[in-house]
Amino acid sequence: MILAVCPNPSIDTFAYLPSIKLGLSNRIEKIKEFPGGKGIHVALALQELVADVELMGIWAGATGSWIKNSCTNQGVKLSGIDIQGSNRKCFTFITTESESDHTEILEPGPQLNEIDFKEFLENYKNSLRKASMVCISGSWPSGSPRDACQQLVKLANQGNVKVFLDCTGEQLENALKEDVFGLHLNESEYLETCKDFGENAFEKIECLALTKGKEGLELRFNNRQIHAKVILDKVISTVGSGDCLTAGICFAVNKGMPIEEIAKFGVACGAANCLREDLGMLYKNDVETLYDRVEIKN
Repeated sequence: MILAVCPNPSIDTFAYLPSIKLGLSNRIEKIKEFPGGKGIHVALALQELVADVELMGIWAGATGSWIKNSCTNQGVKLSGIDIQGSNRKCFTFITTESESDHTEILEPGPQLNEIDFKEFLENYKNSLRKASMVCISGSWPSGSPRDACQQLVKLANQGNVKVFLDCTGEQLENALKEDVFGLHLNESEYLETCKDFGENAFEKIECLALTKGKEGLELRFNNRQIHAKVILDKVISTVGSGDCLTAGICFAVNKGMPIEEIAKFGVACGAANCLREDLGMLYKNDVETLYDRVEIKN
């Protein structure tokens, strides 16, 4: 089983209106809502790939209930804790007069306290017993320990469970003090981390996935390096593509595939997300079609 951990779930809300006029009333014409948070996207992608996956989150309020219902309706098994407050909503306002204009307004989300985190750790330990891999993705709620990711990695290592990370900043810095099997960063995140901590920060990473937008994926695994990309005729939305790529890599690694297949599968999953309007979602038949089109360079 792959355990997908999403510490900070959200409802991703896309609101469409003609224009935004500051200081005046603005009428929204259409709203679309999707379950959000990097770990949510990973879990939904793995579920579509028919993987054995469990989604562990920190759930709060009516928004948390909506997110959970959306995931269970798609067949995802859930675990985690319920806390006071409300999970965040992340609003993207799209002006139909110029759809390239996207304005984001992000809610703060719930407050995690020490008792909540201890309960979360106990739930995490229980889920780890069933897991062969854990994928920890995204940010943490306010009040979380600065070494929250590190604590989860350490517990997984004690249980000989591979950990794949997709996070940045202080959480990543502390997590890298432990043995981390895999890590996904985009190119700008990688360069920023190298600037802050040096390239040797990644020397213990066995599986390092660097995404470079249209340039594709650079995958370093088992002392080998490979480049993979696929060209799409049309892109509908790239939101969540990195998370779908993470899901594809975790799925392929968990199946014991060789590096070429891991790279092709990851790229196909990330690209499949671009073909659909649903955020952070892919369809298995798209992955299968794209897989054979992925170009590999050693």
